Amino acid sequence: MDLIRVLFSVLLPPLGVFLQVGIGGAFWINIILTLLGYIPGIIHAVWIIAKR
Repeated sequence: MDLIRVLFSVLLPPLGVFLQVGIGGAFWINIILTLLGYIPGIIHAVWIIAKR
């Protein structure tokens, strides 16, 4: 399942975070990072998935 989440994180970072933690602080931070730059959103999403 983590492989699918990482794949979603590369394609659409907030979706990968949402699948891992739901709507919460990490999700909103990831949306902001993705809007500021796509690469920071991907890094944050993969980090959240790897951490949990």
